[in-house]
Amino acid sequence: MRELTTKTAAELGRLVAAGEVSAVEVTQAHLDRIAEVEPKIDAFLHVAAESALEQARAVDARRAAGERLGPLAGVPVAHKDIFTTVDMPTTAASKILEGWRPPYDATVTRRLREAGLVILGKTNLDEFAMGSSTENSAYKPTRNPWDLTRVPGGSSGGSSAAVAAYAAPLAT
Repeated sequence: MRELTTKTAAELGRLVAAGEVSAVEVTQAHLDRIAEVEPKIDAFLHVAAESALEQARAVDARRAAGERLGPLAGVPVAHKDIFTTVDMPTTAASKILEGWRPPYDATVTRRLREAGLVILGKTNLDEFAMGSSTENSAYKPTRNPWDLTRVPGGSSGGSSAAVAAYAAPLAT
């Protein structure tokens, strides 16, 4: 399954649409990769494994029913924890919001779902996106997967680290 985690989002979308691989297989490969690298890089604040697999099964059912899928349907995405999601916590990497479950999805979240992307979980960031290294999360710093002694940079460091570590082909 390692070969699935190194493919581009466009390649994965084509493979899922053609039925050459299932969205569940693609999602599980990325969840396995998260389990492998997450203890070292701390890119995620929340991994939504069951929800992600449920989303992937829905994409596979749509394909099996003959529905035409969008170009990224079934492709996993790591979602920055600044964007609200009704089905998982949104903390903006702050203890102030710890455990908060929003009553609505952000527009970007809604559009990802409508396009059939599979949200793997929520990625780390500098608290309230106020920083430039992802060292200032209230929960944990994120490390650069290519050199664990360095930071990934940016307030979206969890997202960039997840992509660089092949834990997700896309991230917000």
